[in-house]
Amino acid sequence: MANQENRKFKKIGIALLGLGEYSDAELAPALKLTNHCQLAAVISDEPEKMEEWRKNYGINERCCYTYDNFDDIKNNPEIDVVYVVLPNTLHEEYVIRAAKAGKHIICEKPLATTVESCQRMIDACRQSGVKLSMGYRLHFDPFNQEMMRLGQGKVYGAVKKIIARNSMKVGDESQWRLDYERAGGGPLMNNGVYCVQGAQYVLGELPVAVSASFLPKSDPEKFAEVEEGIKWTMEFPGGAIAECETSYSKDESLLRAEAEKGWFELSPAYEYRKLKGSSSEGPIQFAEINQQAAQMDDFADCIRHNRESRVPGEMGLRDLEIMMAIYESARTKKRIELHLEEFEHLEEK
Repeated sequence: MANQENRKFKKIGIALLGLGEYSDAELAPALKLTNHCQLAAVISDEPEKMEEWRKNYGINERCCYTYDNFDDIKNNPEIDVVYVVLPNTLHEEYVIRAAKAGKHIICEKPLATTVESCQRMIDACRQSGVKLSMGYRLHFDPFNQEMMRLGQGKVYGAVKKIIARNSMKVGDESQWRLDYERAGGGPLMNNGVYCVQGAQYVLGELPVAVSASFLPKSDPEKFAEVEEGIKWTMEFPGGAIAECETSYSKDESLLRAEAEKGWFELSPAYEYRKLKGSSSEGPIQFAEINQQAAQMDDFADCIRHNRESRVPGEMGLRDLEIMMAIYESARTKKRIELHLEEFEHLEEK
């Protein structure tokens, strides 16, 4: 189990597994802004990139690992957490290996590409006595937290309808997100998960059914392996519906709630910074924070005080079950009922 002795004043050491754009542009800078974490190690299969990181961040050579010697992290007491930032289909292997090495884990979304993979990852972490948290940064963002408060608190009355859209234009056709073997799906797995999340945390409810359809492909060659876009409706037990859409052919970022006595929204809603909120009564304003820093500091607190993450691996499993149902509905053109009772304890209230 990860070392938790005498950690009251020592920062939690995080190893970044995968040194792509997200680690470089977001996570490493965020670690400099955390109060309770520090960059302890890096893991990559690209020697030149590793050397660049070692020089830029002053990382000792003994804290630089390859995928081949990754399991040696078990002998490094400076590493408390492995942050998995790899293509989706690699998540299972490295979460399980990190758990066996006795390290706590943050995993980027989606947790995995199959429900069975998710369950194996969760089981491995439980068996090793380590914590597994999702990289669900928006749960720590004040704008999205306000959406939770307004919706779950029925500040404008009961929410009747949610509109959630999250899309981005993809450029390079060789990128892993367009490769089914590495991504496990298209924009639903990458962007759409934020819509699935947003609808649930605004309402504080779990969906009971989904209906979906694929959007037409404007470039069948580019999107030969994954969907270009998909739209779906989520039904909730209180009577609300969420109309959602995600695509790789446009830029869009919206989370809007329409309630009995007014409305409230974020646009953009899911970005790393410069979120903008408004309501039927006026602007929604908060000081901007670094979402990733807040997320990692919260996980450090979970480790120090042995409490569960508010965004545990089980939440990633829940969301993947929903996304798999969305795909099934789009393929079969049928409404798919959901049975998510085991996850009722997860949603923030």
